[in-house]
Order: sequence, then C-alpha cells, then structure tokens
Amino acid sequence: MTDSTAPTTQSRAGAPASANPSHGPAGPRKASYPKRFRHTYGSSRRSGGLAALLLLPAAVVVFGLVTYPVLRTVWLSFNRVLSPMPTAPVQMVGFQNFINAFTDSDLIAATGHTIYFTLVSTAAEIVFGVLLGQLMAQKLRFRWLLRAAILMPWALPTVVSASMWRYLLNADYGPINALLTQLGIIGSYRSWLGTPTSAMNMIIIADVWKNTSIAAFFVLAGLAVIPNELREAASVDGAGAVRRFFSITLPLLRPVIMVVLVLRTIEAFKVFDIVYVMTRGGPSNGTQTVAVYAYQTAFSNQNFGYGSAIALLIVVVVLLLAVAYIRMLSTGGTSDGGR
Repeated sequence: MTDSTAPTTQSRAGAPASANPSHGPAGPRKASYPKRFRHTYGSSRRSGGLAALLLLPAAVVVFGLVTYPVLRTVWLSFNRVLSPMPTAPVQMVGFQNFINAFTDSDLIAATGHTIYFTLVSTAAEIVFGVLLGQLMAQKLRFRWLLRAAILMPWALPTVVSASMWRYLLNADYGPINALLTQLGIIGSYRSWLGTPTSAMNMIIIADVWKNTSIAAFFVLAGLAVIPNELREAASVDGAGAVRRFFSITLPLLRPVIMVVLVLRTIEAFKVFDIVYVMTRGGPSNGTQTVAVYAYQTAFSNQNFGYGSAIALLIVVVVLLLAVAYIRMLSTGGTSDGGR
C-alpha cells in the first residue's frame, strides 16, 4: 500500500520540476512577456512618432501665430524701436518702458475709461442677462423664436455690430435721431458720438446689446438645473414671484453669475474692436481704452517698444483678474459644498 502510493506521490510532486517550464502555470508568462513587451513598446514608439508627425503642422502654425509674436512682444518691450522694419535701429532700455507707463497721463486716463467701461457694461449685461434668462425659461408658445432672436446679436461679428451702431447713431442721417425726433423726445438731431461722455455711454449700450445674450443663455442653463419642487414649496408657503426669485432662484444662480462675471470682466477690460470701429478712441481721446491706446502708440505713433510694454501690462492685469476670480469661484464652491 505504501510502496504503491509513494511513487505516485513522488511522480506528481516531481513532475513539475522535471517538466518543461513552459508548460507550468507561470511558464508562458515568463517566456512570452519580453516578446510581448517589445512588441507593445515598439508599437507605442511608432504610434508616438506618427502622432508627432501629424501634430507638427499645427505646432508650426501655433508657434508662428502665437508663440513667436508673444516672444517678440516681450523682446520689444525692453527696447526702444521706432520703426516696423527689421533693419530698424534698436536701443535697449530695460524696464524704462514699464516705468514710463506708470507716469503716463494718457495711459492713466485710458485706464480710467477702461475701468468705467468694464464696470458699467458688465453690471448691465449681468442684470439684463438674468432677466432675459428668466424670460426664455418661461413656457411660451414661440419660445424657440424668442431664443433665436436673443442669440442673434451675439452671433454677429463685433465689427459688423459696431458698424451698425455707428450708422444708427449718425448725427446727420442716423435712424435713432429720426425716430426720437418724430416721437418728440428730442427737438433736433444730436451727435451721440460727438462728446466723450455720450460716446462712451453709446459704446457701452452697443456692447451690452451684443453680449447680454451670452449671459442670458448661461442663466438659462443655470435655471434648468434648479428643482421645480423648491419653487412649488415656496409658492405653497405663500411666497410671491419676487420673493421666490430673491430667496430661491438668485442664490442658486450665484455660481453661474460668477462665471459670467469672470468672462465678461476679462473681455471688457481688454476691449478694442467695438471702440476702435465706433470712435477710434475719440472724441478728444474720451473713449480711448488701454488696448486702443496700446495699438495707437505702437502703430500710429510708431513706438513699438512702449506699445509692447503696455500690451504686456494688459496681459498681467487680465491674469491677475483671472486668478482672483478663480480663487473666488473655488472658495464659493467649497463653502457651498460644506453647507
């Protein structure tokens, strides 16, 4: 019994040791792993090379259209360059252009115009955006037509929109003057773009008309995720429409409003196209923003070094605004989540 069983036990125990390792449970993995690894690694290298080759044209375009101009702007800001020609004389001035910027009265005035434009236009766009967002959220019969009409101003290119408003506000044949005169609101045609204060306010109206729609659609998206049960419960408790708006809707729309505030503040601070098309920064530099002043300094006055320094300062301010707003958003999200 013992003798007949022992060889069987030894053969079962000894078989794996004397057998080919490739037949064991760990054998195939050890034998084929290096080949599989080499095949996978080789395929990855070939795929990576193909991806790099396909991305090369895009990288060249990005470098040519973005990276090189930025690097050249940085280089120009530390030099005195008075001609766009490549062979123009260049004088290294270090940080003198940036120092001059903080004592330039024209730049300080342009900064004041920019801040006024940013504050008023952003506030108006948020207020009207919330109202239009509420209107679009209502169950109207032709709601799709209303949404399309509200989106149309934003869909227009800014140059087209600014040219249209410049025509509407023309002092000699503008339709706005004709309409207001026929209604008896004004006694004679006015030059809406003829004085600094009036011109700046007209530019703000044009900007609000164009960009309110994007704020309204942000608000509409925010309203879509607010549960109807909250409004219904407040209505059952006797809260009116105004009370429900300020107690339920507006607090829940705070994250959306903050996002709109971030986007519109940054865009408004670096505004250029709508101002340049409507007034060229006039009259008497009364609508000259920082971006318009930088453009005129570099290309009209041929002072490319100083204009580049102003452009870099705009970038720094925009980055600071973005960082501040992002911190506000993150802090708000954390506090809301904590509650």
